[in-house]
This record gives sequence, structure tokens and C-alpha cells, in this order.
Amino acid sequence: MKKILFATENESKAKRFEKGLLQNNIEIITINDIDKKVDVIENGKDAIENALIKARAYAGVSDFPVLAMDDNLYIDDIPEDKQPGMFVRRVNGRRLSDQEMIDYYSDLAHVYGNNGRLTCRWIYGIAIIYNGVEKTYTWSKEDFYIVDKPSDKIDVGYPLNSISINKKLNKYFTDITDTDKRLLNEDEQDVIDFIVGAIN
Repeated sequence: MKKILFATENESKAKRFEKGLLQNNIEIITINDIDKKVDVIENGKDAIENALIKARAYAGVSDFPVLAMDDNLYIDDIPEDKQPGMFVRRVNGRRLSDQEMIDYYSDLAHVYGNNGRLTCRWIYGIAIIYNGVEKTYTWSKEDFYIVDKPSDKIDVGYPLNSISINKKLNKYFTDITDTDKRLLNEDEQDVIDFIVGAIN
């Protein structure tokens, strides 16, 4: 079985692709599994650039193929100075905990939303470096709502799932099942295919 190093300490991020990659004989390990930590300054202009910065940093200290990912969040109808973009977890120069993120973004929905709902969109970027070759992939999630009333469930590492609602299903992200994802074509098989193709 091949191994790929996911340049993250967020185990929930690694689990996102774990099942699909295991079905292709690829095991994800994270930087928690290696004895080398790199201080990475993510100063790119978008998700792809930040993913490349992280992947290059860990490709320099690892013998594994390296995968890195970044995501940007865009929210309709809020002031420009509150637009998260690349700084989803960092607000006013401070890194927020999972609970602080839920509180902060649900408050935005309460203040600026229509009936407590804001329309949002994620844009993702992945970079893979294998044998010195860099490959990138970007995709976006269909519009969804961030709301001012949290679900009673929290996905550790993905706190915004507790206040995000899929428009088609009218369900919190925390309640969406694998069957729902297949019906919505949101199983991210295209991302799995990209990762598999990049290291085979």
C-alpha cells in the first residue's frame, strides 16, 4: 500500500479522503505521524498558492508524496472587511477555536443574514508533489447557508458544519449521510481520482 503525507495536523481533514483513498490502496498519514514539523507561512493569494506553499515545505523534509489543501470561504451580503476568504479561522489576527468559529460565524448570520441565513461558497485548492512534480486541482462547493442557530452536533476540525445548511436537502452538514452525498454528487470522487492519478 502506498502512503501519502497530508500536510496538516487536522485529523478530520485527513479523514475526509481516507475511505476513498484506502479503496485505491493509498494510506493517508499526517504531519502528526512524522517527526518533522515545518513552520509554514501561508501567504499565497488563493487556496492553490497556499496549498503549494505547504506541499513544498513538507516535500523538502519527507520521502513520501505530499498532499496539501487549503480552502477559502466567501459570504454574500456582509461587509468587505468581514469577508473571510483565506482567513476562515483567523479573525482580527487571532486563531479561533472550533467553538469560537461557531459563535463568530453564527453571529454574522444573525446580524447580516436574511432570517438568520447567509449564502456562502467554499473554494478549495489541492497541491500534490511527487518525485519533484507539482500538480494542482481546484473545485468549489455549491452555495449553502450559514445560519445563526447551530446544530447540536460538532464535527471536530470542521466546526462550520454545525452552522452550515445544504440548500437542496435543508439539512445541517453534520446530518448529511453518505447516501445524501451520493444523491447530491458530493462524494468528491473527482478529488479522489485526482489524488490517485497524481501519485500513480
